Amino acid sequence: MLNIAALKQLTISRFREFYREPAAVFWVYGFPLILALILGSAFSSRPVERIRVDIVADGPGAMPAAEAMREALAADERIEVILELEANARNRMRTAKTDLVVTPRPGGAPDYLVEPNRPEAVLAKNAVDNVLLRSQLPKAAKPTEQHLDEVGGRYIDFLIPGLIGTNLMGGGLWGVGFVIVDMRVRKLLKRFLATPMNKSDFLLSLMLSRLVFTFIEIVIFWGFAHLVFGVRVFGNPLAFITMMFAGGVCFAGIGLLVACRAKTIETVSGLMNAVMLPMYLLSGVFFSADRFPTEIQPFIQTLPLTTLINGLRAVMNDGEGFGAIVQPCLILTAWGLASFALALKLFRWR
Repeated sequence: MLNIAALKQLTISRFREFYREPAAVFWVYGFPLILALILGSAFSSRPVERIRVDIVADGPGAMPAAEAMREALAADERIEVILELEANARNRMRTAKTDLVVTPRPGGAPDYLVEPNRPEAVLAKNAVDNVLLRSQLPKAAKPTEQHLDEVGGRYIDFLIPGLIGTNLMGGGLWGVGFVIVDMRVRKLLKRFLATPMNKSDFLLSLMLSRLVFTFIEIVIFWGFAHLVFGVRVFGNPLAFITMMFAGGVCFAGIGLLVACRAKTIETVSGLMNAVMLPMYLLSGVFFSADRFPTEIQPFIQTLPLTTLINGLRAVMNDGEGFGAIVQPCLILTAWGLASFALALKLFRWR
């Protein structure tokens, strides 16, 4: 039999627990409004979409045709045009630094090199078609189209390092921070206070165990991507592993810092979202971070997830080795160690 009086009192007590925790109220109700205000201000008047096009300018008699096409395309304010050697242009296409590669053919139709699984590549091809139709260049037959479908140049090759980065971020923050707050809510940390355990040993054990679990997740994820999509690392595999380890240390330390004082699940959930959401949006997980306005690029480049993803893509897609990851690894390790030191100072058992 349902006890209405008991149900009423239990519900009221839960309401009181919630509104007596100002941080929980803010993160549940205030933060979404602030986020909507910031994003609405940033994207309410979107700038003209930039389309990056490389024109191949090597080969006998290619330069005059390339220059003529560059002038025609540059008349459209949306299109950024550069002249490149064919090998460089293909590599830029493979690493998502350009949207379309055009090879002019004197007296004939140009050749397009397109990655058909990238929406921006298809849009770039259509935009170039329209400009060429309106231009004063001699009209030729329909342009020929080649697809860049080699391993390392597909959209899936661009996407996988971003997903690995978000996996490391989510594992570090939720796998460490959420666990600490859950233990605090269940009064387990208060019991640990009565033992001779050091804070540093306890927090470091959480970081190390999370790193092990995260690497197991990454191995499974990477194995799936390799077997199903043929994704592979073009650079030094040890450099790739080192980069992932630095990212794991970074986000495990940030997870400790976020949760060192939080007392409720609602509070830590709001803090986690506040830390993770800007990086999900801005760090180039699903498309290049270079597409965001120049004014916010300094902020984007300081985000640890941006540093991690750029380093992973440099090794995986660009074929780089340890030389390319020294600075990213130092930055990520500094984030992790500084967060751990600050969390150690601020941490409370209850």
